[in-house]
Amino acid sequence: MNQSNCPVPKEQQPTNEFIELSKSNIFSWPKSKKSFSLILLKIWLVTFTLFIIISTGSVYFATSTLKYILLSFFSSLSIPFLLSIRLYLGWNHIFKRLTSEKVEYEESGWYDGQVWIKPVNLKEKESLIAFLEVKPILKNLIQVLSIIILFALSGILLFQYKFI
Repeated sequence: MNQSNCPVPKEQQPTNEFIELSKSNIFSWPKSKKSFSLILLKIWLVTFTLFIIISTGSVYFATSTLKYILLSFFSSLSIPFLLSIRLYLGWNHIFKRLTSEKVEYEESGWYDGQVWIKPVNLKEKESLIAFLEVKPILKNLIQVLSIIILFALSGILLFQYKFI
């Protein structure tokens, strides 16, 4: 944005927010679907191991080991799910700010919110960023969330109808 005619503080400009989010350690993970999937798989394996260790403390673990292993398998999906939700919400917020015709900003605090209407050339530039950079990230996150939800629902059905 051109600083001479833009009243929005630099850190609240959508393009700068996108750049900051892209540089963030955690929010840069979903940029590559393959590496993001590997990171989530590693996180899930660590939580699965932790959940197995916790479930071995159960008195009933010795009698129904398979049930507790599967319970740990499905419940450990909660950590990657929550992480993916957080990433989706952050990237979706940036997408909405980039595609919006107006920029809401605060000059000095929460009590003095202002609205600035973007000029056409800036709106086009930010729309390109949104659709070429952010939209594929959102698609990747939706696919990963769908897979996690599918596994979680299958676990719920497995325990609900007592197939084990």
